[in-house]
Amino acid sequence: MSATTSKSCPSFVLLTLTGSRFALPAEAVLELVVPGSLQTFPSTTPLILGVLVRRGQVVPVVDVSQVVSGRETQHRKFYLIASRIFGKSREGCAIPVMGDCELIQATPEPREEGAPLYVKGVLPLAGDRVPVLDLDAVFATSASGAPGPFAEALS
Repeated sequence: MSATTSKSCPSFVLLTLTGSRFALPAEAVLELVVPGSLQTFPSTTPLILGVLVRRGQVVPVVDVSQVVSGRETQHRKFYLIASRIFGKSREGCAIPVMGDCELIQATPEPREEGAPLYVKGVLPLAGDRVPVLDLDAVFATSASGAPGPFAEALS
């Protein structure tokens, strides 16, 4: 993970999911870990790939790329563990990431009209417009764009 920072703008972590770049607010990112012992089990939710045990806690591994890009993450370089709301508390979830992550500071622009609800803004970066993800909204949306399997946990 590389870092580019100054004290004038909010911080974001840039990550790659299925070939596209996205950003998460840095305060939502707990840690980056190399893929380890992913424990799989039968699940009725195709977004859940399994669980990791990190620091004595069970952390679900969730392929959010199915929601944000419509494709599964095929190659996992590492997992980005981020904080999200589950029920009435904040918990970690692991997101498979394909490439390197970068810590940047940038001024986000407002969400564009017609953008999916899980995009809470965009970062203009070198001629590119990188969507800033709202993980809580990603979990409330299924890959089809309809309310997803985690929607009830947000209410």
